[in-house]
Order: sequence, then structure tokens, then C-alpha cells
Amino acid sequence: MYDYLQGDLVDKGATEVTLEVGGVGYRLTIPLSTSARLPARGIVRLFTHLHLREDRLQLFGFHTHEERALFQALLRVNGIGPATALSILSHLSVAEFKKAVGAEDASVLAKVKGIGKKISERVILELKDAFPLGAAQPAALAGSRDAGRVQEDAILALKTLGYTRPGAEAAVRQVWGALDPARPPTVEELVRKALAVG
Repeated sequence: MYDYLQGDLVDKGATEVTLEVGGVGYRLTIPLSTSARLPARGIVRLFTHLHLREDRLQLFGFHTHEERALFQALLRVNGIGPATALSILSHLSVAEFKKAVGAEDASVLAKVKGIGKKISERVILELKDAFPLGAAQPAALAGSRDAGRVQEDAILALKTLGYTRPGAEAAVRQVWGALDPARPPTVEELVRKALAVG
């Protein structure tokens, strides 16, 4: 329903914020990783996920597109609800999570409060194909939120065209490494070039 909200941050807590957009105050639940990166006040953009519960709607906010994507992937794991997914995001960065799952290291996930050995192993079993070892972002993308989003959107586009997640990531990495870093591509350009090599 919502992709993101951009507005005035009028109230900030460790796990909740209020964002005023067009005169409407939206209360969003956030992970600690997002809270730590937000200013006390000012205009901010949060990527959102609207979750339907039995008795109410709950709106979640994330500082990056990658955090939201991981949250949504975790919700698809049997036995993982929003609270558990937020706990994982609050204790592990996206890169740390991907590394642990790719290496099938359940001990890293088991250190998160509320996550036992059984759930850790289930997370790895269900998500290891999505986050294979060595599938971290290319160095050229490090520290660039916009570039990272272009890459992720291109990967998702390739998946809709029949690629597996590992195959899409490999194609995007190959193309990105050959591009001129001074002129980042659009999603469409990246997908076209990836299709040409793949």
C-alpha cells in the first residue's frame, strides 16, 4: 500500500517514531538499527511495510530498502512474526545477517534475544538460497544507498523474468563491475545489460 513516507519526524523513540506527512501523523514501529540512524528531528524518509494483524493494522518503518526487504523475507519464514523479525534487525546488520545465513552459521542468529537454536536453523534452511555465501554487495556499492537500491531493484526485476536469486545477483555483480563508476546506471540499463550477459 505504501512504499515509503517522507515527512517531518516529530517524535522519536527507540522502537517507534511519529512522522507527520501532509498534516497526518503516522506512527511507525522501527528496529533499533533504524532508530540509531535517524536524527532527533527533521525531514526523513522511511521505507514502509503495512502488516495486517487480527485486531489492527501496524505500520513498520525502515531506514533502508535493504532492511525492509530483509524484514519481509523473515516474515515469510514459518514461526517468525514481526516482533522476532524486528529483534533480528535490531541486533544484526543486513550484511551480518546475510553472512551468517550464507555460511549457515546458526550460532550467530541464536545470540539474538528470543531466537533459539530451532528457529535459527529454520531461518537458515528457508533463506539460505536467497542469501548464499559470497552474495554480499560489490565493493563499488559499499556506502551508497542509492546504488544499493538500484542493484536490489534490478535483482528483483530479473527474478520476475525467471532468474533465481543467486543467478540474478551474479549477473548484476558482473555487469556492475564493468561499468563506469562515474555514471551509475538506471535499473532499466542494469537489467538490460544483465540479460545480455546472462
